[in-house]
Amino acid sequence: MSKAYVLAGSIAMGILLGGALAASSAFAEVTEDGFISLFNGEDLTGWTGDRIGHRVEEGILVANPLGNLYTEDEFDDFIFRFEFKLTPGANSGIGIRVPMRGKASSEGMEIQILDDTAEKHADVKPWQRHGSIYGIIPATPGHLKPVGEWNAQEIHVQGTQVRVVLNGAVIVDADLAPFRDGAPTPDGKEHPGLLRERGHISLAGHNTRLFFRNLAIKPLHADTTDQ
Repeated sequence: MSKAYVLAGSIAMGILLGGALAASSAFAEVTEDGFISLFNGEDLTGWTGDRIGHRVEEGILVANPLGNLYTEDEFDDFIFRFEFKLTPGANSGIGIRVPMRGKASSEGMEIQILDDTAEKHADVKPWQRHGSIYGIIPATPGHLKPVGEWNAQEIHVQGTQVRVVLNGAVIVDADLAPFRDGAPTPDGKEHPGLLRERGHISLAGHNTRLFFRNLAIKPLHADTTDQ
């Protein structure tokens, strides 16, 4: 597949991508199907926060976090595509529409990353299992690859609609509007982040080691069909 290398911070590209990337981006690799690389495989350019617990080793983003890592840019509607590899008992999350330094599970939305097979996670609630929108929507289990193998995941976010695809299987497909508008959530907690229409993506670690690669995002316009 041919690729064009463009300056994402330029005004022209900002217009082309619907203003989804802020001017702080350096160079972005854009594929023919509109995905923009968020990780260059060399360093943490474009990311801020815990840059000690997150590092790059042989082209892989290694997370052994002391805190959260945030994209410098903000996003609204998008498809976020990435690969991850769990270690035994791993527990993390992907924050979406999160304010800088904010807590993903309440101030934004958190898509859970979890080793569902670990004995220590045997009693977690359905909305805590891998791929769930934490505290709100439980994911369909059974689609993770064995610990130590690479998984491919996509998170589709458009308005209040969120879809999570794990290794080709749709494990979440939900409209969050009722919860945004006041319906009680399964965890019984407040989720003010559901009101947010824009924010950062974060790697929301919980002091367990795991690995990421091929992180890319495709901004969606208001009139775009999420496919």
